Amino acid sequence: MPRSTSPFSGRRIRAAVIGAGAIGRGSHLPALTRLAEEGETEVVAAVDIDKDAVEAFCAEAGIPHAYTDVDLMLAEQRPDLVTIGTPPTLHRAQTVSALRAGAWVWCEKPPVPSLADFDAIEAEEGTDGGPYASIVFQHRFGSGSRHVRRLLAERTMGRPLVAHCQTTWYRDTAYYAVPWRGRWQTEGGGPAMGHGIHQMDLLLDLLGPWSEVRAMAGRLVHDVETEDVSTALVRFENGALATVVNSVLSPDEVSRVRVDCERATVELTHLYGHANADWRITPAPDVPSEQVAAWRDFGPDVPSSHLAQLRELVASMRAGERPRSSGPDGRTSLELITALYKSAFTDTTVRRGEIGPGDPYYTALHGDAPGWAPEEAEEVPA
Repeated sequence: MPRSTSPFSGRRIRAAVIGAGAIGRGSHLPALTRLAEEGETEVVAAVDIDKDAVEAFCAEAGIPHAYTDVDLMLAEQRPDLVTIGTPPTLHRAQTVSALRAGAWVWCEKPPVPSLADFDAIEAEEGTDGGPYASIVFQHRFGSGSRHVRRLLAERTMGRPLVAHCQTTWYRDTAYYAVPWRGRWQTEGGGPAMGHGIHQMDLLLDLLGPWSEVRAMAGRLVHDVETEDVSTALVRFENGALATVVNSVLSPDEVSRVRVDCERATVELTHLYGHANADWRITPAPDVPSEQVAAWRDFGPDVPSSHLAQLRELVASMRAGERPRSSGPDGRTSLELITALYKSAFTDTTVRRGEIGPGDPYYTALHGDAPGWAPEEAEEVPA
């Protein structure tokens, strides 16, 4: 049950930004600043291992306290909320530290490199009103996805039957020249994990639980440890069948989710974010025009964004409720991606719920599969 009295009632939520790089500067801080203008938040500190970078970040944004040590910041500033925009391998430790200090967490995707890491974080969450750790899945939020989620849940367009989920982007050799990219340990996975996770998460948010996946993965162009393309067939508990394509080999870049229902097709086409105009609903020939008009009425346009998700997260904090994209709701996308890799690397169908402790894919997305797991460095004779 939610707490009867929120610890945040009548005051601003004290926030800290962990990671003063592109994500913190370009996405987290602007969202927090907008909510600060609305009287909801105040940014009290920022953390980065680069002292000069975090001091410049704080000076530019008017943030009073700059740190290079997360634990010291948590102990001295006691923030209510931390946003994390650091590399994926740091997410578990930083999230756990924040939760133990009593702070809610809003962490960039990929949330952590494995299901084992995710479960370790969930074990640190509060049991009665928080704190909770939420993943940045901003494509779920906004007026378009909210409207379509309701239409699908109410079955006004009939049962969902066929779906397509496409993240076909382009990344050149220079992109992978950055040492941490294309490596399991530092990037967490290839385009399925680092790029397609947003559209896959949106598809799951619209259609509900998946039941099984059959996948393939390839390393067709880039000299990397991970894949650079994957395809998958996914069956959902509601009976719908979906195709999923994740690629960094596609010069004509697009992000797309399409769901064919009994009475209409709904399709979203965009690249890195969507507004109402990016959604299209095509009715079956016999659907009355007044019904089509209702389907196409998305209401006031609220684009998908970090701001839209953060606004809902802050509302959840004030209500003492678990936010969307946290806990089991946040885990479902990581579980599907893990199952995709296991299916691709073992040439088997993987069912939801079968990957747990003792399974090599539970602790690493490559599952120690031959040809995919990182090669151990050879020992140099003394």
